[in-house]
Amino acid sequence: MKKFLFRSKFESTVCDDLTKRHVDFLYEPFKINFIVPSIERHYLPDLVLPNGIIIELKGRFFSDDRKKHLLIQDQYPDLDIRFVFQNLNLAIAPKAKTTVSQWCDKNSFKWADKIIPKAWIKESGRRKKRRQQKTNGQDRS
Repeated sequence: MKKFLFRSKFESTVCDDLTKRHVDFLYEPFKINFIVPSIERHYLPDLVLPNGIIIELKGRFFSDDRKKHLLIQDQYPDLDIRFVFQNLNLAIAPKAKTTVSQWCDKNSFKWADKIIPKAWIKESGRRKKRRQQKTNGQDRS
């Protein structure tokens, strides 16, 4: 008789009962792959300028925030989302060498330090964001 390592006392009890009643069974004989359906979330922009530029004001920039913004960027490429950081030198994680501004540069997001640049406010119309175009960086105008 094969001995199993059960995941719970309940599994053990039920399988012991089957064994005592001479019922054949297979315990965890194979895996079934499945996809967890996506969960619809929502995003509430901090500010939207009259020209359509969306501004996110960030003190800390957690992993979940970064993932969220990459998903939004991918699903809504026409949105122009930009970040204003309280501290540009803040690392994206406690032991990371990448700063928040470097992460933005790498992922084609415009960013600024502490205040919204005049140039962003004066920009006219809504511009389609081009992912390949890397015109990021701090704008102090």
